[in-house]
Amino acid sequence: PPQAALQYRDDVIRNARLEWGLSAPVADFAAQLHQESGWRPDAISPAGAQGLAQFMPATADWISQLIPMLSSREPFNPAWAIRALVSYDRWLWQRVSAASDCERMAMTLSGYNGGLGWVQRDRRLASQKGLDSTRWFGHVATVNAGRNAASWRENRHYPQRILRELAPRYLTWGGSSCVASG
Repeated sequence: PPQAALQYRDDVIRNARLEWGLSAPVADFAAQLHQESGWRPDAISPAGAQGLAQFMPATADWISQLIPMLSSREPFNPAWAIRALVSYDRWLWQRVSAASDCERMAMTLSGYNGGLGWVQRDRRLASQKGLDSTRWFGHVATVNAGRNAASWRENRHYPQRILRELAPRYLTWGGSSCVASG
């Protein structure tokens, strides 16, 4: 992990386990934070996403109403952002089913990046095309239910980079949905 990540390690582990239990995929969340902001709590994207977890203002508003513990709505506060990311991921995870935890986490991450509605539309389209809608990689990830090309490409790159490229760097923090430890 990069040096910037180390100060947040305990917060990521604690929040992941609080929300997901002791077998939480901590490496996936660390990789996601790495992808979102490069561990910069003051990050602001060109689109207006804010903080460590890069929440858009409307999503930060929504999650602060959904989860009482996050009612303070502080996307630039690292502790708030970490808790919000693992909580929102959990909310998404509970709304998708898949062939394996790896496929399910990929769909969860796609939902975090582009919205759950798009994941659901892409799954329906995959089914209509004879693909396996319970599998992200090589199936749902190959179809586009109507997003513009740039958004679709970004959304397909997002779970791939987090789960396959970045999560292995964080296995010393905890488990991953797609990468075997050890």
